[in-house]
Amino acid sequence: MKSTKFILKSAALVALCVPAAFAQQSGTSTTPSTNSPTIQQRKENQQDRIANGIQSGQLTAGETKNLENKEAGINKEESNMRASDNGHLTTADRSKINNQQNHVSNQIYTDKHNANTAHYGNNEVGQRRENQQDRIANGVRNGSLKPGQTAKLEGKEQGINHEVAGMRQANGGKLTTADKKTVNHQQNKVSKQIYNKKHS
Repeated sequence: MKSTKFILKSAALVALCVPAAFAQQSGTSTTPSTNSPTIQQRKENQQDRIANGIQSGQLTAGETKNLENKEAGINKEESNMRASDNGHLTTADRSKINNQQNHVSNQIYTDKHNANTAHYGNNEVGQRRENQQDRIANGVRNGSLKPGQTAKLEGKEQGINHEVAGMRQANGGKLTTADKKTVNHQQNKVSKQIYNKKHS
């Protein structure tokens, strides 16, 4: 009876140890630096989170513009770091970029969970605004829009949103036919810019 328990305990111990030993033999390192996402993976993750926030309305055009300006700044700094070290990043460079990405990550979370949300309304102007945001979100998600491009587009969308709000305020919450025509013309311009930037 005692030998059976001993054999069972030994088998359980071997079952726990073998996978760890196999992982070490197969060349897999368990150091934090290799288990942490690479800088490129981190960028892609941040962009996916931003794209999801745009599409869900959790991120307004202004919030997205701010976040993407920060991402573009980090990308530029990384490029400069690589240029000064033959295309490589030092440990200090990686640490600095990771710290900056942590700040942006926290900002994404904060912006997605604050009271500001994008409201478009069930009308032609609202549907057009939502459609533009969906196109931008798709460009962010698939990488056809870079952070700097997205920031510029969202700055234009933010301007249109402010103008629509001003028009509504001046007309008792409604848009006149002339207002709708003006907004549609502005959205046509941004629509072309979205297309051009996604295909450049």
